[in-house]
Amino acid sequence: MTITTLSSRELNQDVTGAERASKDGPVFIMDRGKPAHVLLSFEGYQRLTQQGRNIADALAMPGTDDIEFNPPRANTKFRPADLT
Repeated sequence: MTITTLSSRELNQDVTGAERASKDGPVFIMDRGKPAHVLLSFEGYQRLTQQGRNIADALAMPGTDDIEFNPPRANTKFRPADLT
């Protein structure tokens, strides 16, 4: 992933170039030397905001082969329901 930084002036002068750069990673748009906005491709935005992802999906993502995940077993005790 490549991170690109542009001033707001550079963005105004080359919007198409910023759009192309967003395909490789986020584009930080600076205003007076401080980050003000981030331009993402729609796919990048979807990855960032993906809802409903579970732990199995997260661990199946590329680059997670070296993560060890051995959660402790749940110790759940059941009790009868009080229906009075």
